[in-house]
Amino acid sequence: MQKLVESVKDTIIGTIKGTGEIVNAVTETVSGSLATALKGTGTIGKALTEAVADVSSGVIQGTSQVGGNLGQATKGAVIGVLKGTKEVGGEVLDAASSTVQNLVSSTASVGGDVGSAAQHAMEGAIEGAKSIGIKGVDAIGAAASGAIRGVGSVSGAATDTTANVVRGLIKGASNLGGDLGSVAKGTMLGVLRGAKDLGGETTKTVSATAGNVVKATAEVGGDVAGVAMAAVEGAILGAKEIGVDTAEAASAAASGAIKAAGDVSATLLEQVQKAVTGVIAGVKVVVKEPFK
Repeated sequence: MQKLVESVKDTIIGTIKGTGEIVNAVTETVSGSLATALKGTGTIGKALTEAVADVSSGVIQGTSQVGGNLGQATKGAVIGVLKGTKEVGGEVLDAASSTVQNLVSSTASVGGDVGSAAQHAMEGAIEGAKSIGIKGVDAIGAAASGAIRGVGSVSGAATDTTANVVRGLIKGASNLGGDLGSVAKGTMLGVLRGAKDLGGETTKTVSATAGNVVKATAEVGGDVAGVAMAAVEGAILGAKEIGVDTAEAASAAASGAIKAAGDVSATLLEQVQKAVTGVIAGVKVVVKEPFK
């Protein structure tokens, strides 16, 4: 639906040039474009996924073309998709996750700051959920999962790029008092959903991502031990979902969380070690590497 991409892009360019206001302009354009594109569609599912991808692409291209703030555009797009999806009776959480995934990858493709995109997408998910009356924790998890899959789709995304996205997600949720545990769970789900198998590289990615979640939570003064445990739970849920070894996924996440906590302080190391060892979500978590 290249027409939809161009239509959204042109509307965004015209509105930003005219008013300079981005968040509301994007919200209205996106919700209206989705509703129009999906009217009369028999099955919302696939059509919604395609429309969300096109709308996201149009938003980022249009904003980028006029030098607008991509972070604000991302926030407006997420709120707009949530409103538009509810209006047409689509699956809101799937749409939110897919939107954030597309926004992060589109931002990367125009050379934008993916960390800022992740932060504003998370803020949009929290505000959008409130405005349409769905659970904030669910929207937070969906947004986090989408963001991680979005950065994963950028060819061989560097570890520091993923770390930047994780920091953005935590910061965005923290700014609006969102549940950081839901961010951690959603982030780990995103890592595993993006993986075909739990081979060596994926295990390293799971471990590194859990570590990034811990460090980012420490930076914003959040409950690091609670978030570390949530990250391990997310890894277990993700492993079950894609049919790989839950114990291995849990061990990788726990190891990454403990190592990151040790980099912050000895006190935090002790707290996180207690939080992520033992039985979590029915899985005995064994940390294979020694941490001192």
